[in-house]
Amino acid sequence: MEDIAIVGAGPYGLSVAAHLRARGLMPYVFGQPMNFWQQQMPRGMLVRSAWEATSISDPGGQLSLDVYEAEQPQAFPRPLPGEELARYGLWFQAKAVPDLDTRLVASVEKRGDHFWLETDDGEQLCARRVVIATGLRSFAYRPAQFDKLESGVAIHSMEITEPGRLAGRSVAVIGAGQSAVESAALLHEAGAEVELIARAQVIRWLTRGERIRRIDPVLRRILYAPTDVGPAGVSWIVATPRLFRRLPIRTQERFAYRSIRPAATGWLVPRTAAVRMTLGREVREARPEKGGARLTLDDGSTRHVEHVVLATGYTIDVSNERIIGESARRQVRLHAGYPVLKEGFESSLPGLHFVGAFSAWSFGPVMRFVAGTKFTARALALHVSTRSPSSISPPDHRRRNRRGSLTRRQLPELGSFGELQPSATDPGPREQQP
Repeated sequence: MEDIAIVGAGPYGLSVAAHLRARGLMPYVFGQPMNFWQQQMPRGMLVRSAWEATSISDPGGQLSLDVYEAEQPQAFPRPLPGEELARYGLWFQAKAVPDLDTRLVASVEKRGDHFWLETDDGEQLCARRVVIATGLRSFAYRPAQFDKLESGVAIHSMEITEPGRLAGRSVAVIGAGQSAVESAALLHEAGAEVELIARAQVIRWLTRGERIRRIDPVLRRILYAPTDVGPAGVSWIVATPRLFRRLPIRTQERFAYRSIRPAATGWLVPRTAAVRMTLGREVREARPEKGGARLTLDDGSTRHVEHVVLATGYTIDVSNERIIGESARRQVRLHAGYPVLKEGFESSLPGLHFVGAFSAWSFGPVMRFVAGTKFTARALALHVSTRSPSSISPPDHRRRNRRGSLTRRQLPELGSFGELQPSATDPGPREQQP
């Protein structure tokens, strides 16, 4: 019997594990470390978040991005290369969760008072609590008008890991946010013939905050919270999830949308100067055609392209999270696909917690970004530790290894308490939170 199992080893799963361990709890963590960031991050991508908003939270701040950089032979460029963020996450995992079980969890089901987890190789494990930290991989949004295209023709932006593979090809990129604009830049630089098509009338360039950051760091700290999510002023509200939850629902909706609406960083402006952009237009039909696809836009014009890149974001829907068993899913209260969460990120099914983008409806848009690990891990660890006094164990608490036998492992010393993911589509109307 494990007290807590964490499913997922990205920034949120690793951060929650570090904070739980600092409180004397011993979570059992499953997953490939930083798998989404390693497997779905395009080569050459840069991290949109500001440096100070990119550290994975650990108690005491001993595993911050600054500490990681100080151990390297030379300083990293700003903005941070995506590959380096993934390597930082692996470094964090090695320090904070050295006994990670790298197997994947195939199913989570509730039986009586406990949860049963089955791994992809058939082993079963029982736990009193489960934290779902599986991220966005299962929720890529593909607009219905592209359904007729084969997967090799219509590609979600998270699948463009090697832009050079489309060199010399004609590509239509769909979208107007960071993912779309940066994908267009990377593909163009790799030698593809690129056209960006978007319903937006203009690309919203995030240049104001960047100018303020360069000109007056003090003013920047006044206007923008360290989380770096949201426009001036609003940034501080969404950086405080407990305050955000107390606002009227319509105000929450407005602030959430303003914080995650499609936009692109200013450093992409020169990199996309030669990219053809068709704005204020929508693809009405996409049908297979020899050598690629024929796109028909809402103004009647057509395009023949070899590939379509769907930079159309992600839509969270717990009912489509395959690892959660059907009976467990039926007991989780949802709104627009998101779990409705209480304090401690606990769902309506007692003992089942959701973190990361899953929690954005309940706790605000900062939960879509690495910066949200700071509030999440602290709040969840506090909630669980005050409700599970019998589960607190000394550092040499017996643990199962990845094959089920029992071993003894020493907890890493993390010290005292203290301290791109890609954004999902807007969840739609909200209801009053419990």
